[in-house]
Amino acid sequence: MASCVHSGASELSPPRPSQAVYREDCTQCFDSIDNDSGLNVCLHCFNGGCTGDRDHGLLHYKRFGHPLALNIRRTPKKVQRDEPPPKISKLAITAETEEDRYDIVTSVTCYSCSQQDVDKTSGNLPSVIQGIMNAMTFSKREEVKAWEQEFVPCEHTLCLVQQEIEDADSKDSSQCSACELKENLWICLECGNIGCGRSQFGGSPGNSHALAHADSASHGVAVKLGSITAEGSADVYCYKCNEERTDPELANHLAHWGIYLAGREKTEKSLMEMQVEHNLQWEFSMTTEDGRELSPVFGPGLTGLTNLGNSCYLSSIVQCIFSTPGFAERYYHPTEEPPLCQTPAQDLETQLRKLADGILSGRYSRPDSRVVAAPHTPEVPHQKGLAPTMFKYLIGQGHEEFATMRQQDAFEFLLHVFKSVSLSKHQGMFNPVQHFRFQVEQRLQCLGCKKVRYKVDEQDNVSVAVPARRMSSDSSRFEPVTLSECLDIFTAEEVVELICPACGSRDGFSKRSCFKTLPRELAINARRFELVNWVPTKLDIPVVVDDEPLDFGRYLAMEHDANEELLPEVSDSVTFVPNPGVLDQLLSMGFPAARCEKALHATGNSDPEAAMNWLFAHMEDPDIDEPLVLDQSTSGYKDAEQDEGKIMQLGEMGIEAARARRALAATDGDVNRALDWVFSHPEEEAEDTQTDSDAQPAPGYDSKPASYQLRSIVCHKGTSVHAGHYVAFIRKTLPGQDGLSWVLFNDEKVVKYEDIDEMKKTAYVYFFTRV
Repeated sequence: MASCVHSGASELSPPRPSQAVYREDCTQCFDSIDNDSGLNVCLHCFNGGCTGDRDHGLLHYKRFGHPLALNIRRTPKKVQRDEPPPKISKLAITAETEEDRYDIVTSVTCYSCSQQDVDKTSGNLPSVIQGIMNAMTFSKREEVKAWEQEFVPCEHTLCLVQQEIEDADSKDSSQCSACELKENLWICLECGNIGCGRSQFGGSPGNSHALAHADSASHGVAVKLGSITAEGSADVYCYKCNEERTDPELANHLAHWGIYLAGREKTEKSLMEMQVEHNLQWEFSMTTEDGRELSPVFGPGLTGLTNLGNSCYLSSIVQCIFSTPGFAERYYHPTEEPPLCQTPAQDLETQLRKLADGILSGRYSRPDSRVVAAPHTPEVPHQKGLAPTMFKYLIGQGHEEFATMRQQDAFEFLLHVFKSVSLSKHQGMFNPVQHFRFQVEQRLQCLGCKKVRYKVDEQDNVSVAVPARRMSSDSSRFEPVTLSECLDIFTAEEVVELICPACGSRDGFSKRSCFKTLPRELAINARRFELVNWVPTKLDIPVVVDDEPLDFGRYLAMEHDANEELLPEVSDSVTFVPNPGVLDQLLSMGFPAARCEKALHATGNSDPEAAMNWLFAHMEDPDIDEPLVLDQSTSGYKDAEQDEGKIMQLGEMGIEAARARRALAATDGDVNRALDWVFSHPEEEAEDTQTDSDAQPAPGYDSKPASYQLRSIVCHKGTSVHAGHYVAFIRKTLPGQDGLSWVLFNDEKVVKYEDIDEMKKTAYVYFFTRV
């Protein structure tokens, strides 16, 4: 072993508990410690750099001058075909160690001295190496953090007031107080009532009597009796928050009702365990009709993504957007060096390029060498798949849902990615979300005086309701609906209750929304939900989509009639009066007044169920809690004196100073709200940053023909978008074949798929390309 003068440097020290250690894969690409030459972990900042032909470890040294790196190579122990690595669950955070599954070899490299095998016992190296190898890896650290923030106390558990015990002997904790069920029992911590839980997750039966008690008595906090352990853990649910919570005083609160932790044994699965198990049960068929397993396909653009624990929503959306030319051209740069960044794992540009390279290059699309196929079978193992760990935790930072390990709504995640990409720096390169952007024109006409008003909004998606028509022969099944019919409904004329500012008529207005322009790439969300006890439940309504290109030309807005008279343009020109009866219904369910008014305005002001559906579909709108403003003019905003530090902070995210000032003025100087304002007011960008002479054209196309071909879909199996399983089907050109074929991306499994017609009927998100 060689000696090295850098091994005794005073700045060498083991990683602190709060420091991330990237010792699994390269921060710039998906090469990892499983590669033949291993991964070099910087002994100064603990960045992970590959050592193969790209040699990002050497690039890190050249950029930052950190000479020493720990090379880690591991060889996985062979497993049989039907023994994949165990799926992660909440209870598996402290699972088996690396040594249990791998042979690991380490050595120290000094780039400055050109030494490949520095003495690991010299200088400060022993403690630093030990610290790196014992430290929690980045992915495991972020996973634990995500699980830890899953459940927190709330005001109802922290301020719980328990009633005095009355005739404790008469309480029977072995059976529901309202039915004969003796499992899935919940105790109300406020009064001690025993009620059965909801029947869900495919688990224990339930008649929702605990929920009924909470509603009738206005009690909030209940505990699942079968989940209580001697260590003090249990399922705690707050019905007032409608969320699973924690109770810091759980032991005392249970003891009040004669339930003591000592000797308790968990007899039933927790809600989280049932959800994880339930999600894993939703499997898309990976076999043909005659029982043969679908053949894996390999090559550029055919790389799978492993499930990080309920992350199939992320994988399916990522596969679809990176199959579009815009995202591929923007982020796939195989011959360029990665962006210069001190912390590449925390840089969105770097991680999007890493993801594009991993998916599109084909470098990682090969059979899993860890898997040994059963003897005498021709089957080819599936891929190992890439673990998009850094991207997942970066894109979820600061988001109360996407930062968790729970299953999420794939369509909401698509909108979150679009927002994050649009707000990121592009440094002279185009924003690929622009390929999805278009304009929608809303036309209002008074039914009395016939005067009109036009309003144009910019969007990057369309969410359409799917009408539910139950079959007369079987009420549990639904008649098929064409996507064209959904679009017809979306663009249909409806009547809304407004008072005309011109003639004072209360007869209302006719309202119609049409496409003013159409995008290059069109994302459509098909909403198939109905309210069951005011809980949105997914409906299995078949939606038929033609194989041939669809003509969207008939949904384009017509030219304005030169003879029609416009309504006056004043800031309070249109007054919307919400239907008081329907408004009271929505308010009684706990929705804020601003949201209720927007929902009623958007759905015709008469139907509580339609308004409820609208509310659930627009929960993530950045301006959902802002008051309803029918005239979007922002002429009243004043460029008040702003904190230059906040303007600089927004500037670092690619927002022009003029827009930053305008956004801060509109949001009382709140940076986070200003970010949302910028994203929700794209139509004002030209006014903030350009003059009339150099204004950018409207996004999209207004020309005909306007034909769109279905290019990919995201499908979902499960009763709720927050449970079940997501997969993607994408049209691809397969190696050695002519034309396009449908390919199924089921996490790390990538296979050619033939029977696409049935899957198209169940799609949740459709991606069309202009042809």
